[in-house]
Formats: sequence, structure tokens, C-alpha cells
Amino acid sequence: MFIDKNFLLESALAKSLFHNFAENAPIIDYHCHLDPKQISENVRFTSITELWLAGDHYKWRAMRACGIPETKITGDASEWEKFYAWAQTIERSLGNPLYHWTHLELKHYFGITELLSTSSAERIFKSCNHYLSEHEVTAQSLILAANVKYIGTTDDMLSDLRYHQQLAASNFPCKVAPSFRPDPVIGIEKPEFSDYIQKISDFRGSKVTGFLDLVNFLETRLLYFTENGGSVSDHGFTAVRYEAATPDELDLIFEKAMRKAPLDTVELAKWQGQIMVALGRLYKRYDWVMQLHFGAVRGTNTRLYTVAGADSGGDSIYDQADLSLQLNKLLDKLDQTNELPRTILYNTDPSQNDMIVTTCGNFQLNDDGIKSRVQFGAGWWFNDTYRGMIGQMESLADNGLLMNFVGMLTDSRSFLSYSRHDYFRRIFVNYVADKVSHGFYPDDMALLSQMIVDICYNNAKSYFKFNSLSESDK
Repeated sequence: MFIDKNFLLESALAKSLFHNFAENAPIIDYHCHLDPKQISENVRFTSITELWLAGDHYKWRAMRACGIPETKITGDASEWEKFYAWAQTIERSLGNPLYHWTHLELKHYFGITELLSTSSAERIFKSCNHYLSEHEVTAQSLILAANVKYIGTTDDMLSDLRYHQQLAASNFPCKVAPSFRPDPVIGIEKPEFSDYIQKISDFRGSKVTGFLDLVNFLETRLLYFTENGGSVSDHGFTAVRYEAATPDELDLIFEKAMRKAPLDTVELAKWQGQIMVALGRLYKRYDWVMQLHFGAVRGTNTRLYTVAGADSGGDSIYDQADLSLQLNKLLDKLDQTNELPRTILYNTDPSQNDMIVTTCGNFQLNDDGIKSRVQFGAGWWFNDTYRGMIGQMESLADNGLLMNFVGMLTDSRSFLSYSRHDYFRRIFVNYVADKVSHGFYPDDMALLSQMIVDICYNNAKSYFKFNSLSESDK
């Protein structure tokens, strides 16, 4: 058996720490892309291909690298053809975390311990689909089976949040809350910016007149999200930009963007910097957490984008040369007036890890007793790997406080992705045990076990102020 109970656990201490403290800890999934409609309607899954391969651009990238035609990836091939194409791909995926994730998911959800390959594909396909036909495998059952206590979905700021309201009124024991995502009004350089501003005008029944008017509208939407259980925002940038600007300058930049006139880099930095300062102040005022994801250049392959659209696997790491300067300027502007909210920073470029951690360390001053108010987030996207997770933890331990880390999140569209928490916990626990074996950490079970349960669950619960979450299964 490849995935046995001690998978990736290399010592007796690692096994003890994992099985006694990490394995059964509840999950706080504070950032993901699950569909609240599917959760609210408790959608039942009857096809392993739909459940496993739909919307997963990690798998799609690997399939293309194996020469699989697009019709069998995002096209109209049959479910069996797509599944077999994935089996062909996974055979060649040793070294990629997809190989681990695939077999963890097969074992956790279907009890299958056979390796997926072209020779086993038909048996596994039939076995999975038979299981799905015989058992009521639904969005909610998968969440509960993983012992998830909180899910933060990612929601457009104009969403009516009806499905969150339905879930809040139901007896579903996992809290599902909306996360505020105002990216369309931050990316002023994008061609769809003016269309989105018009959408806002139509939504509220009056024209958006400029920067301050837009900020006022953002506050009304943030309050609506707050009323519906939201307390966490999220932002995605290719580059982090900040420049000082006056309201008049911002109105001129807004007017140019509405005419679809080109903007220079200084204008882009003024708009992005000042709208993030305005949002950061709102998050601080209403006690929200601000998440900043940066460093991904999106949709780089024009032909692929034309065929498969956005979020289809045509993205890469962006190497921003002045990231440290721009990021520190943005955070400092908010901190100067003590209006910097609790903030989590995520980067795709692992060469920036040490810089990100030292930037976090610059802005920890607070009188509220918040441990690591500015966090270095879990290994994200291209760093969501064994090496990437270890690198993130090493940098955080070297220049920050690893014991304050808020731990793993899925950042996924798949209901099977909770296996990645198990994956992270195995890697993390083995990392800690290895440090003990080399004399870096003391062999003190009380200290080590506290570190494990804190990073797996307690730190996130405290940092996000989720004090009402049930711990009955802890």
C-alpha cells in the first residue's frame, strides 16, 4: 500500500505527534473557491469525473504536458475518456504533488489503495462510480466527513449572498461565510473595469461619480457581507503597487479608465494603492481580516484562453522586482494611523519568502494582544507542494514565529481537496519531528503537541475570532 497510515511520517515521534494531535483536529478552511450554491443545495455527486476533474486547473496543466488533447480535458469527450486521460497522466506524475493528492483522495473518500494507472483505470472508474451510486455523496457530506468547522467562500462584492443566508438558516453544523472580493474595482487597467462600474451603477440605481463615491459604495457592500456572516476579505494582484494621490487625481484616473484611455504605471499605482488603503481602513474599522494574494501573471497563453477561458491553467509566477518597497509602503500607510487590519500575505515566488516574512515582522505593533497580526500565509498555488510548504515554514521559523502560524487552507474548487489538510499536517509534523531528531527543537512532548494543535486549528480559530465554532469533534 502506497498511502498507509504513516505516509510521510519518518520517525516514531512524527507518528505519535500526527496520530495523537494532528490527524483528527478540525479544519478551518478560511479561504477556498467552493460554490456556496452547491453547498446550500447539498448537490449529490454521481460521477467521479465530474467530482474529480471539473474545474481543476492543476490537473489540466499536467494533462496538457502529457499531450492529452483539450477535448479530453475541458472539452466534450465522454466521462470515461477524460478519466482515462487522467490515469495516463498520473502514471507520469511522480514528483508532482498531484500524485500524492490523487492517491490520498482515492483512499480517504473511496477506500481505494490501488495505484491509478492505465491498467487500473477501468476498475477504479467503475468502483468510484459504483460507490457514488450506492452512497449519498453530497457537498455537505464531504465537508462533514472532513471535520470542517468553517468555510470561507470567495464571493463577488455584488452577490446577493442568498445561499449563505439559506445555509445560516439551516441546521448545517459547518459555518459557511462569504469572503469579500472587490478585485474588479481595483484592476482599473483591465478592459472590463468600466463595464463593472456600470454594473455597480445599475445595481444601486445611480451613477458612480468618482473615487470617493465608489469607496462609499464599497462600505455599504462590506456592511452587507458583515450582516451575512463575513469577516474576511481577499484580493488578488499580479503586482503590488502603491503611490500617494489626491482625491482629484484619483477622479481623473477614474474618468480616463471609464473612457478606456490607457493609464501609465504611476496612475495604476495611485489607483491600486489608494483604493487598498481605503479598503484596509474599512477592514480595520469593522474588524475584518485582509488577505493579499500577489505574484501571479494570469492568462498568458492566448490560444489556451480562447479555447478554455480564464482559470484554465495558463498562469505563471510573476517576478516583481520592487515588491518589497511597494508592499512595505502600502502596509506602512495603513499602519501610520493604526488602521492596518489583521493581514495575511501570500506570494507565488518562493525566492521572496524571506522578504515577505521580514515585511510581516515590520508591522506587528498592536495593543490588542494579536499574535502575528500580519501573517505569512501558507504555501500558495505553485508553492502548495512538499518543497513549497517546507520552504514557507523554514522562512517563517527563521525570521518570524512559526508557532503563531494560522496553518493550511485549501484555496480549491474541489470538495475532495480537504485531503490536502491531511497532506500538510503530515509534512508539518514530520518537519517538526525531524527538527527534534537533529537537536534543533527540544524533545518536550507538551511543547511540541501544543505547537501541533495550535497550527492545525487553534491559531486560526483565535486569529479569525471564530470563538463560536463547535469543538465537539476535536
